[in-house]
Amino acid sequence: MKSFLEHLIKQLVNNPDEVVIDELREESGNFLYTITVSPQDMGIVIGKDGNTINSIRNLAKAKAIKDNVRIGIQLNEVYDNN
Repeated sequence: MKSFLEHLIKQLVNNPDEVVIDELREESGNFLYTITVSPQDMGIVIGKDGNTINSIRNLAKAKAIKDNVRIGIQLNEVYDNN
């Protein structure tokens, strides 16, 4: 799943080298994925009214259902200090 998310998000952003996805397996067996992108790419990943991040979540959940796992996805907000 992590490589799936990395591939998907790197195709969307202007700074693909700054995409970081952390995977955490919770005690319940669920997986939590935290996506970090450059501050300049946050708007691209979120999209208008959150449509892009919601679509990413829906695609990942469809794959998770196929793989018989439960997942959560959150976007890590990184602020530009300039």
